[in-house]
Amino acid sequence: MNFLESIQMAGKTLLSNKLRSALTMLGIVIGNASVIAMIGIGEGGQKFVNKQLESLGPNVLFVIPGNQETQRISREVPRTLVLEDAVAIATQVPTVAEVTAELNSRQVVTYGNRNTDVNIVGTTPSFLIVRDFEPAQGRFFTDVDIKRSNQVVVLGADLAERLFGNTNPVGQQLRIKNASFQVIGVLKGKGASLGVNYDEAALIPIITAANRIVGQTSPYGLEVTYIVVSAKNADSVDAAEFQMTNLLRQRHKITGEDDFTIRSQKDALQTVGQISSALTAMLAAIAGISLFVGGIGIMNIMLVSVTERTQEIGLRKAIGATEQDILLQFIIEAVIVSAIGGLVGTSVGVSGIMLVAALTPLEAAISPVAITMAVGVSGGIGLFFGVIPARRAAKLDPIVALRSA
Repeated sequence: MNFLESIQMAGKTLLSNKLRSALTMLGIVIGNASVIAMIGIGEGGQKFVNKQLESLGPNVLFVIPGNQETQRISREVPRTLVLEDAVAIATQVPTVAEVTAELNSRQVVTYGNRNTDVNIVGTTPSFLIVRDFEPAQGRFFTDVDIKRSNQVVVLGADLAERLFGNTNPVGQQLRIKNASFQVIGVLKGKGASLGVNYDEAALIPIITAANRIVGQTSPYGLEVTYIVVSAKNADSVDAAEFQMTNLLRQRHKITGEDDFTIRSQKDALQTVGQISSALTAMLAAIAGISLFVGGIGIMNIMLVSVTERTQEIGLRKAIGATEQDILLQFIIEAVIVSAIGGLVGTSVGVSGIMLVAALTPLEAAISPVAITMAVGVSGGIGLFFGVIPARRAAKLDPIVALRSA
């Protein structure tokens, strides 16, 4: 019997037991779909986070109060950065293009009978450049507003709509912590980035925030929540980080551990990449268990098939079929089941990825490598788990087989 005849006979045998064949394939379908979907969702999640980080700008660095150890063990945010640090960085670090500082506080904003709890961001005029924002209406505050501690506010797009609806907010008065502020502008919507959504924030001059909202909380100057720096170009990021570290150590008179941390987009991307890769590998390994279980299902069904087809095997061997013919017959059946299950599982997995992409912010990440690997593994599983029943069928003595039928 040639190979083509073996395939035709295997197909007829599987079609004659459609329900059994379908149930045998089910484990492989679930396994393949799980592996492809989990890897795709993992890669989609990594792309989503990377996109969020890239939206910060490729040359952005964050200076955060406290070192990693104090941030880990302390419940309170260390008060080690002041506005004068930001000014020193802007004037003394040659690789820096722009610097802004932020002083954040949660407060209730009131307009008429509408109240809402929002993030109040005290910042500087260079916020627009460093954070890559543009005013949609009105203007942003200036250095004059900073120096005079003017009570003016710029609203995020979503906050403006929530408070004012279709009314033009520019020129209107609202209250923040019992202080009256004039709305001078509204920012263009940009969406949330890494959990920070300036579309929902109210931005005021940083001096005003310290004097009217937060209060002076540091004995060394005007405390800031963090400093955001834009390097001149991507090649200057490492140099800017080195120069800022030296400058701040001198300013803070540090001889031991730093009391600040500088983080760049590159560091964040590397950390996210490591975490995402580990999670994707873990999800793929868990899903791979389904493939193994599906292989065991193929072996069990094939063993049952050998028992049920004892008479057929005996008759074929009696009329001249060799052990190799019988072995090939059952292996082909197992491989066909696993291969078709792999293809169906691939379709289900890809459909699942597309559905997740349509319903969530995650991007559709269909990995050709994952598909090739899953289909190849499912075919290999069919071959591996089909060998034992195939060998058992091939070793049957034809006389014994015919008598036991």
